[in-house]
Amino acid sequence: MQQIHQAVQESVGTAMMDQELFRKCVGSNIVLLTQAIQRKSLVVVYVVSLTVFKSWKSLTSNLSYYINYLVQINVLLTHQTQISLAYTNLPFCLQSCVMPLEYALAVHEAGTEQVHKYVGKEPSGLKFNKLYLDEEDKPHNPMVNAGAIVISSLLKPGSNKAEKFDFMMDYLKKMAGREYVAFSNATFQSEKETGDRNYAIGYYLKEKKCFPSGADMMAALDFYFQLCSIEVTCESGSVMAATLANGGICPITGEQVLSAEAVRNTLSLMHSCGMYDFSGQFAFHVGLPAKSGVSGAVLLVVPNIMGVMCWSPALDRVGNSIRGIHFCQELVSLFNFHNYDNLRHFVKKLDPRRQTGHERNKSVVDLMFAAYSGDVSALRRIALSAVNMELTDYDTRTALHVASAEGHLDTVKFLTHTCKVNPNAKDRWGNTPLDDAMQFGHNAVVKVLQEYQSIYTHTLMPEELRADTCSDSTMDTEELKTSVDGLRWSLL
Repeated sequence: MQQIHQAVQESVGTAMMDQELFRKCVGSNIVLLTQAIQRKSLVVVYVVSLTVFKSWKSLTSNLSYYINYLVQINVLLTHQTQISLAYTNLPFCLQSCVMPLEYALAVHEAGTEQVHKYVGKEPSGLKFNKLYLDEEDKPHNPMVNAGAIVISSLLKPGSNKAEKFDFMMDYLKKMAGREYVAFSNATFQSEKETGDRNYAIGYYLKEKKCFPSGADMMAALDFYFQLCSIEVTCESGSVMAATLANGGICPITGEQVLSAEAVRNTLSLMHSCGMYDFSGQFAFHVGLPAKSGVSGAVLLVVPNIMGVMCWSPALDRVGNSIRGIHFCQELVSLFNFHNYDNLRHFVKKLDPRRQTGHERNKSVVDLMFAAYSGDVSALRRIALSAVNMELTDYDTRTALHVASAEGHLDTVKFLTHTCKVNPNAKDRWGNTPLDDAMQFGHNAVVKVLQEYQSIYTHTLMPEELRADTCSDSTMDTEELKTSVDGLRWSLL
């Protein structure tokens, strides 16, 4: 960014941007720009933010007073009259947003089975800091305080506090692509001074023998307080979320930070348990994995698409960021990101996953090769993927052209009777699929196409094209009725 700023300063007064200045400005973001030009990705956050920001002033809140140092930061920021994207480089503490990251590392290092010997997988239905365990005397899940404290005892067993902390910091920096990750000692000291509830949870866990053999309960609590006091910015936090969205591979560095198993487990628990007592409603309305913290942070993952870090310290009654929740709801209302939104037929929402550019070309290639080889099973899979079966290649030939020229009778029947493609499509030389079948002497295909062409003309062709074509038809009423009935039976 400094290089871009300097380049722009040097160009003040210049009417045109020369090639060298353009290279400086776009060089570090060439992948993003290429995807934007090819419409492979959408810059969605700004669009949604404009909608959300207008309504933020009317939202009421409760500040997280239980940590003294956070109160000072929260008051400073919630008294601002406007929320601006310019604040995305201000540091704030992860608090409970570190829980899924800690759990992911534990699974990555020790495996799912080992971790869940000590922690459950179910939503508790209770407040995050309750002294309560499940029927097996285990914390309900890693997204509540009791579960996170136990997970803290599982990381880097046999190491001292300093080694554990350095290990975790290095891991978080890898997740953030070496973007800003720091530690707030003031928050750490405040956590220790006001953490009576967490100390009580720790002793309760010790009484119930929830820790692994040889684990030091006080060391686990100290480590947990340290993790909650780690600082990020919205920029670095969004990279962490994007690493989870990208299957454990940091999108900035390309480094495999987490295993696929660890990411899958983490996203599953974030989806069911990540938003405190609001988890069920959040899963219903937003339908995406997320984790909130009492610092006002919301870490949101859109699997395979993007990661988002929202930070607004104003909290609702259960400890979630009011504006962060509102942002997530607005995001899903505009984009087809809810886990159970239909990706094929839900046309009212925007969807950056819809096929364009290279994806369309791949569909054409797959379609043509399946038609050329007479692979009806492959064509059926393509059709079920909502691909337009009338896509054309560079010669404007359709799959029906190719199948007819090759004489694949079953393929032609599938494309006509099941997919109901247009038999009158013409290639660049003016030939229809029927012309190709006649040229190569495929008589059985010719018969099928002639029958289907008459049926299509009278029953399936769009109304605006039907009048001119019907005037040339010589099929009588009885023949038409018989053909239509035959088509109905084949479709059934």
